[in-house]
Amino acid sequence: MTTMIETENLKYAYPADEDGKTVFALRGVDLCIEKGTFVVVLGHNGSGKSTLAKTFNGVLLPAGGRVYVEGMDTCDPNLLLAIRQRVGMVFQNPDNQIVANVVEEDVAFAPENLGVPSEEIRKRVDDALAAVGMSEFVRHAPHLLSGGQKQRIAIAGVLAMEPACIVLDEATAMLDPVGRREVLGTIHRLNREKGITVVLITHHMNEAEEADRVVVMDDGQVAMDGTPQEVFTRVEELRAMGLTVPDTVDLLDRLQKDGFNVPLTALTVEQCADTIVQAMRGN
Repeated sequence: MTTMIETENLKYAYPADEDGKTVFALRGVDLCIEKGTFVVVLGHNGSGKSTLAKTFNGVLLPAGGRVYVEGMDTCDPNLLLAIRQRVGMVFQNPDNQIVANVVEEDVAFAPENLGVPSEEIRKRVDDALAAVGMSEFVRHAPHLLSGGQKQRIAIAGVLAMEPACIVLDEATAMLDPVGRREVLGTIHRLNREKGITVVLITHHMNEAEEADRVVVMDDGQVAMDGTPQEVFTRVEELRAMGLTVPDTVDLLDRLQKDGFNVPLTALTVEQCADTIVQAMRGN
């Protein structure tokens, strides 16, 4: 597969603390994200996952190593505009990304600033709102929308730039369960139907169930990297890092410790239920 984002020995340091010690948030991260994949990055607070996300389109620049977006070096200031057109960011609080008083004007903001012709902007706005299921709200005031709807408008604003990749940095953290389902459904559909690469930074384990790949960050380094089934079966290692596992895996782990012969690879509720039924029949 073609590479979308690649990091080589990536390091990032925040300014020195009161003791004069430099705080490294990233400690030599080597990562390759292929085009068209859906990647979830997990980690406890302070693990470096959000710092990593911000290096993917040059919001933060490496203190060491390199980040490449489709081969473009984020340290090259002449390439930053092109990089940010290819990798769009969606942050935790949608209110911080909404800049206009009408939905269509907000979605049009980025392409207008890029100098896109008016007719093309109209098409991009309509297409972006349709892609996130918000066409009927084109003339609504964003501040009157729900949290999930606002976040979908924020995603539409990114889509209007026609990125190849969307990075969502804790974009579901402030949403209720309904809002989270709306946003997750939207980004999965964009990945599946439009081939947009998605990198989802989250602390909600259940959001990783349907990912192609899960990357676990710990102390500024990649601690685990694999499919959801490969990562979440390492229950005790995850707990040692201060992380939980999806509820389904937690239940199966408890049953396994009570003597039931059940695998830990059933991630969805339906898979988990089938696994338990089969185990009970076997006993």
